[in-house]
Amino acid sequence: MGTARERILDAAEELIVSGQVPPALDAVAAAAGVSKGGLLYHFDKRALLNALVTRAVRRFDERLTVAAAEGLMADAWLRLSVPGPSERTLYRAMVSMLRLSATGELDLPDEVADAEQRWQEMLTAELGDPVRARTVRLVGDGLLMAALAGRPATTGEVEELLRHLGLRGAPSDEGRP
Repeated sequence: MGTARERILDAAEELIVSGQVPPALDAVAAAAGVSKGGLLYHFDKRALLNALVTRAVRRFDERLTVAAAEGLMADAWLRLSVPGPSERTLYRAMVSMLRLSATGELDLPDEVADAEQRWQEMLTAELGDPVRARTVRLVGDGLLMAALAGRPATTGEVEELLRHLGLRGAPSDEGRP
């Protein structure tokens, strides 16, 4: 069932996905099956939001690191930029959380900038050109925004982009790496 800390993060993530951004601490505590004091032992509101962003970045980072070790970082970047229907809700929730940084309610953890730099370095190492690596990152960003706006690229369109960009692709599993 996981530690109380993990249950709290899972509950907060579920509430965010359901549209409660940011989630009320009382609701998080109830969903996690802990008292509000138990929740506050682990997190205040800002720490909870930061932990959620950090956890999401780490999950994404794990997938990209595996892909980079296989020489498929660029391929994975573009495929992960087109979330499937079940992931789209989570991605939208994370974008909603990022909007909180504009209001000052959330300062993005250092892990976000560190991960962004690491991903750029992994793409550059794979592609051998920092400009080409940045181009792939920006194409992925555009794919993500299109998906979040309700017009996700099809698997065929992603395959076409990979070919057009001259990227080695892995066999897709319904568009997922």
